[in-house]
Order: sequence, then structure tokens, then C-alpha cells
Amino acid sequence: MIETDLELDGGRRLHVYDTGAEGLEGIRPRLTVLWQHGTPNIGAPPGPLLRDSARLGIRWVSYDRPGYGGSTPRPGRDVASAAGDAGAVADALGVGRFAVMGHSGGGPHALACGALLPERVLAVVSVAGLAPFGAEGLDWFAGMTPSGAAGLRAAAGGRAVKEAYEADAAYDPEMFTPADHAALAGEWSWFDEVVGPAVADGPGGLIDDDLAYAAPWGCDPARVVAPVLLLHGDEDRIVPSAHGRWLADRCPGAELRLAPADGHVSVLGGAPAALEWLVDRVG
Repeated sequence: MIETDLELDGGRRLHVYDTGAEGLEGIRPRLTVLWQHGTPNIGAPPGPLLRDSARLGIRWVSYDRPGYGGSTPRPGRDVASAAGDAGAVADALGVGRFAVMGHSGGGPHALACGALLPERVLAVVSVAGLAPFGAEGLDWFAGMTPSGAAGLRAAAGGRAVKEAYEADAAYDPEMFTPADHAALAGEWSWFDEVVGPAVADGPGGLIDDDLAYAAPWGCDPARVVAPVLLLHGDEDRIVPSAHGRWLADRCPGAELRLAPADGHVSVLGGAPAALEWLVDRVG
């Protein structure tokens, strides 16, 4: 993994990750996929998918979202701001066109890239991603665990309310299903590597993320013209599958794959097939 710091106008910095133009395991890439990470994570590409990526000829690029890891904060950022950052990272690495994939909170950011960079984004995969706050016809909080809904309701109340909430917030294992816990104890224990560093200096990145989710995105997912694949677990307690259904109805040409027995993390078992879908369409 190649890690660099990208300096942007105004003194901001993004910490960037790249599996390299020469490819994984000596296989030259056919497709670049830009990863949008979840909340709270740093931006390292998904380790459990690297073996399949090498086989398929996928190059991963990604970055720590502002306020996480090595990236400087950007107070007041919205979901749409991810498109500008993603474009700057791709420019710096000499990548013209690319696909985007995001999990959880990364899903909205991936869709924002598709909506705002139509000339560059080849396809979008959103796994267990939120729909826009206030989406018409969607009870946005319905089906979330009480702790998850409370955290996002606090964010809807503004920064001061969210900061006060996070000062006393505690981890709630009930947000994950038994299938999620099994995934987290197995292949997706990788999350241990990206969650700890994301909160090592406090909850600033998480707060900025949740404020962005519980506010207007600044873009419309219906504007995504590239192919879209939505993966969602029907047992998801963090982002209920109604969000995936809503997005599937709004995004032109979107394909929704519902996993009846999966939750928020175990649904990532379908991610290797999603990579196959990407390569089949644009690789």
C-alpha cells in the first residue's frame, strides 16, 4: 500500500492510499475503484477484498475523509463535498475515469461522486448506505436501533447537540446482528484496523459525518447516470434496508441486491460478487 499526503488549496491535507498502478500480485489493473469509507473509519481500502481485487485486476485508491486519520478537518462539509475531494485525489494519481464503492456512511459519499462527476465515474456500488435525510416517502429513522437513531437525531439538532451526545455515548453491541458479530470475529475483523485509528484523537470525524448525513446532501442521487449496484442486508439495524429500497427506486438503472439474512457488516459477504459486477460492466 502506497500512502501519501495530498496538499490542497487553502492548506487542507488529504491522506491518500493507493494499491498502485502496477497492480496487486503482479496483475496490471483493468479498473481503478475509489473507496469511500464508513463511519467511523479511516480510508484504507478494504483488506478482505484485496485478494479478489488482485485476481480481477482492480486498483484501489482512497483517502481519509476530512477529520479522520491524516486528513485535516473540514467543518461544515456536506456529503456532496466528497466529489471534489475524490476528483482531487484521482487527479493527483493520474486517474482519469474510475468506479466508486462505499460501505455504510461511504455509500452516500459514493453516490455523491456519481451524481457530481458524471464524466469520470464509470459505476457506483453502495453497500448498506443511507438515503438522503428527509427523503420523501421514507421514515428515515424507522428500524434503526435506539442508540443509532439517537445519535443521528442528535446530529439533526446541530453541532452542539451532537457534541454533547457523543461526550456520553457508549458502544452498543445490539446494533449488530448475530451474523454481523460472526463477520466481525472472522474475515471482517479488519474493521479493528480502521476504526481504532479513526477515533484515536476523538470523535471529530464521526461528528462531521453524522452532521452531513442528517442534513441536505447537496446533491441528488437521482442524477447518477452511471450503473449503480446497491447491496443491503434485510436485517440491518444500523441502516435499515428501506434506505436501499428507496435509493433503488430513485437512481436510474439501479440494481438492488437484498440479502435476507444479513445485517450491516455480514452483507459485505456479497462484496466480491459486486467487484465482479463492476469489472463486467466497466473493466
